Amino acid sequence: MTTILALGALVPVADAAGVKSASKSYQTGKQKKAYTYAKKMLKQNKDGLTTKGKMFSTAYPTTGAASGYSDFLLGLKKQGYKFTKSQKKLVKKNLVVSTKSDPATLATAIIGLQAIGVNPTKYKPAGAKKSLNLVNTLYKKSMTKQTVNVQSQTLIAVSSNKTFKKPSKAAFSKTSLSKRIAKNQQSNHGWAYNNTVASVDSDTTAMAVTALGMGKSHNGVVTKAAKQGRNYLKKNIYKSGAFGYTYNGKENPNANSTAEAIIALSTNKATAKLINQKAIKSAQKATPLRNMLGYVQHAGTIKGAYSMTLAYGQVSVAMAAYHNGKYTNKFVYQFK
Repeated sequence: MTTILALGALVPVADAAGVKSASKSYQTGKQKKAYTYAKKMLKQNKDGLTTKGKMFSTAYPTTGAASGYSDFLLGLKKQGYKFTKSQKKLVKKNLVVSTKSDPATLATAIIGLQAIGVNPTKYKPAGAKKSLNLVNTLYKKSMTKQTVNVQSQTLIAVSSNKTFKKPSKAAFSKTSLSKRIAKNQQSNHGWAYNNTVASVDSDTTAMAVTALGMGKSHNGVVTKAAKQGRNYLKKNIYKSGAFGYTYNGKENPNANSTAEAIIALSTNKATAKLINQKAIKSAQKATPLRNMLGYVQHAGTIKGAYSMTLAYGQVSVAMAAYHNGKYTNKFVYQFK
């Protein structure tokens, strides 16, 4: 990627392979728009400024928050946002977590709470008399019958902080869970929510790849599965540079799927270069980063998103995972 100075601004131009990448000025401009909109969302506690839906509310009986809230909070943190006492109180007041919570709810809360600076191992839920160690609670949940999406969420959560310790009566370890996820890989090297090759998609595959990277297992089966998963993503990028899903033979590219893929690609030094530095396929029009940021509209909203909480969260976390083009083995969901 090269840039030229035109009218006092840096503009993106195609590299030698003809793929359009995102210049630093393009990244900064899009990120600023989305960040400004997201700050207003949190201030108003809304899932998008034009909707009536709340971001944190008892209207969500099992979680207390809109889908994607943990990525939303993490995205703000990665952009340098400082959460106020009242905002932290808003989150803690509404989150629904207990020993009876399902693994996905616990995993999401572990990431979300860390994002606002709250220790999930010493968390006192609203109305509770005693604090609860969410990490220990999650470790004691069986992963046997969980979907690969939940297994991946769980592995990411328990691997997000090196101070987290596996309790003595844990139902799994990071290694055993990594092996379980690897075992669920399909014959085409992707993953599916229902463990069938016909349902394999980029989103589930990307999450599995990210989780295996977070688990940092050196087991041969696990590392092979992660590599094959990255290769699946490379094979299934659209010519536009986006990722998405195919239904009835029609491609459905979107910002969320592209963001998930970027996060997964960032977990490996070689594939991290494919985010914005070089083409993955011949005839590819834009890099994944350039394509994803193209969904950020002038107002800061994400085009085509059904939930702005989820959309901003994934896009902003993907931007942070890109790490300005510099690979790091401290992945985006790692706090310590």
